[in-house]
Amino acid sequence: MLSTLLLIVAAYAAGVVNAVAGGGSFLTFPALVFAGVPPVAANATSTVAVCPGALAGAYGYRSELGKLTEINLPAFIGISLIGGLLGALLLLWTPDATFAVLIPWLLLFATALFAAGPKLAACIRRKTHLGPVGVLIVQFFIAVYGGYFGGGIGILMLATFGVFGLRDIHTMNGLKSLLSGCLNAIAVVAFVAGGAVYWTEALIMLVACVAGGYSGARIARRIPPPYLRKFIILVGSAMTVYFFLTK
Repeated sequence: MLSTLLLIVAAYAAGVVNAVAGGGSFLTFPALVFAGVPPVAANATSTVAVCPGALAGAYGYRSELGKLTEINLPAFIGISLIGGLLGALLLLWTPDATFAVLIPWLLLFATALFAAGPKLAACIRRKTHLGPVGVLIVQFFIAVYGGYFGGGIGILMLATFGVFGLRDIHTMNGLKSLLSGCLNAIAVVAFVAGGAVYWTEALIMLVACVAGGYSGARIARRIPPPYLRKFIILVGSAMTVYFFLTK
């Protein structure tokens, strides 16, 4: 009962923070590990739980995406699907013992990336520019990382879009949600085929995450995003320290 309650609370909170600031996997993945799910399966199950929220978010930005002319959207979706599938296969081929060693380092990278996100994006924009081919190459590697672990991919994508020249934040968020949803969806297919998903936990968290995402739209009007960002960074830092101490 305590494990189930932990999964529900973590998934609901993840849905809320994904709707407002991003970073929900900082909550779902550790909760699954604490509930006794092996590391690789925990990452796969977490992806199943949060995937519908990203696609729902993309649907909410459908009008902005329909006006997007600066990029080749089918090419972006295709490269994200290929990269996401490759990352998911890499995860399935990683032994649990190896992934357990990698967990604190992946959390450290993702937390630092999330914390430095806005400043990182501004710094990159000042120093470089990406063309159509370059931005697709970068997106491929982001998708591989997203299929493998996924923490902080939203920040990476937004920074990449900014360097490429996109400026409208709503369009950028819509594109980020669409590509995140696509690479997560193909990763889910690989995880299901590989038998890596704990379905009882996944379904419990999926329902709670969708409920949290629905509530997030209302909560967003009451809680300033900077406070949620600080909360996510605090959780990510605590989880990083915990996994370093227990690895």
